[in-house]
Amino acid sequence: MHLDLYHLMGRALKEAEKASLSGEVPVGAIIVNQEGEIVASAHNQPIALNDPTAHAEILAIRKASLTCRNYRLNNTVLVVTIEPCIMCMGAVVNARVPKLVYGADDPKGGAAGSLYDLAIDGRLNHRIEVISGIRDEECRVLMQDFFRIRRAR
Repeated sequence: MHLDLYHLMGRALKEAEKASLSGEVPVGAIIVNQEGEIVASAHNQPIALNDPTAHAEILAIRKASLTCRNYRLNNTVLVVTIEPCIMCMGAVVNARVPKLVYGADDPKGGAAGSLYDLAIDGRLNHRIEVISGIRDEECRVLMQDFFRIRRAR
């Protein structure tokens, strides 16, 4: 399976921009199948949905599970703009997503290699291939700009 990760991250960035425009932390995620078709896309919505679990990754996993009619998302790739948190990585492990692609590291809360590394934790029953740094600067700048504007208010 050859995927254009640059293009796919562009789709995740569009989702992140939707979040930003609605006042949510700008994180976007998509899930593609082995043919490279997008089976789910989502952006952060904890404020809009009054749900602390409504992170982009969780919402995308929920949508993809419905689309694929299976809670196990074997043969998929999750593409997300920012390194997932512990909660989201737990969902990725439980959904059996085999590959995670993300843009910018999250040194304060990342759970795919920065602060924690659930992707390769031998105590868990599933390992995840992780590719990081795809369109890193664009993903990081979107997040930094969002918080810079928020602090200025």
